Amino acid sequence: MILSSENKKEIGIFCLVAGLLMLIPSLNAWGPESGFLSMSAFQVSLWGKYLTYAILAMSLNLLWGYTGLLCLCQSLFFALGGYAMGMYLMLMIGERGAYKSTLPDFMVFLGYQELPIHWQPFYSFWFTVGAVLWVPGLVAMIFGFLAFRSRIKGVYFSILTQALTYAVCLLFFRNDFTFGGNNGFTDFKDILGASINDASTTRWLYIASALLLLITYLITSGLLASKLGKVQQAIRDSENRVLFSGYSTTSFKLVIFVLSAMIAGAAGALYVPQVGGINPSAMEAAKSLEVVVWVAVGGRGTKWGPVIGAILVNLFKSYTTQAFPDYWLIIMGGMFVCVVLFMPNGIVGVYQQVKSKIAQQRSLQTTEA
Repeated sequence: MILSSENKKEIGIFCLVAGLLMLIPSLNAWGPESGFLSMSAFQVSLWGKYLTYAILAMSLNLLWGYTGLLCLCQSLFFALGGYAMGMYLMLMIGERGAYKSTLPDFMVFLGYQELPIHWQPFYSFWFTVGAVLWVPGLVAMIFGFLAFRSRIKGVYFSILTQALTYAVCLLFFRNDFTFGGNNGFTDFKDILGASINDASTTRWLYIASALLLLITYLITSGLLASKLGKVQQAIRDSENRVLFSGYSTTSFKLVIFVLSAMIAGAAGALYVPQVGGINPSAMEAAKSLEVVVWVAVGGRGTKWGPVIGAILVNLFKSYTTQAFPDYWLIIMGGMFVCVVLFMPNGIVGVYQQVKSKIAQQRSLQTTEA
């Protein structure tokens, strides 16, 4: 099989990114203890969190960038995956909690006498891994089937997904919903028998996040090269033409919606042990709007744009919330407006945008001459 120059370039960039991603845990394990090349366990955990955000942005890009569906409930799917992993981690605490009970501390505080039946399967790590995928996938399938069958699209779809996020968020804030109320889950101890605070565990969680990001990229690339991906992009460009061609857009959109939810859930599952907790604020509608900004800044409808946008915006957020804590939301809003007005293709599209502008000016000068 002969690869085109474009494919060779894509493979080269993929290998370069993979190498850079693996550099961080390597520096932590074998690098110097101080200096420019030093990498503490905290920094590894921080970059692992950024990678889960990047995966979340890639999941939204599948919907918004390639299918034309602006979904405002990606934070919900992210949090559902996180809560599924959090249930396993809470059960692994055992009798090391504040109340020395086999029940999670918040259940003891609320007067529970035994573990609720829907918690019991989460003693199994592999059941948890499955739940990380099927819980957000099931929610997406039910909601997506009802929404797409009713031909809801455009701004109405965005509003409905935001309403879904708000409704579920209110449920999780309730103490009697058995998910910790507004405090959520925290104080994790172990994962697969290893201390969650060990440097080696932090490295492995980072590596798992990096691998998931690369796998998500491969899934996206494979999808776009398939018939499903071609129809997906055709729906984005003109859904009515796809309908007139005899395709069921409802089925195609539902498949992408469920896949996107499952990817977001997997990212949330890796986010929780690296951050050390999760609560209902993780699924607030404002969080989904932040994801939209990440994708827009990086470049909607591009493979690496959402990754670049998520990492750069969160790096900037980390600095801004320390230097100007009261102005972050204003800065983020201004950033989004500037991108929409001056960089419609995001950061990754700036080079092509400038190149086209220069070519246009040269063409005008040639015509005038």
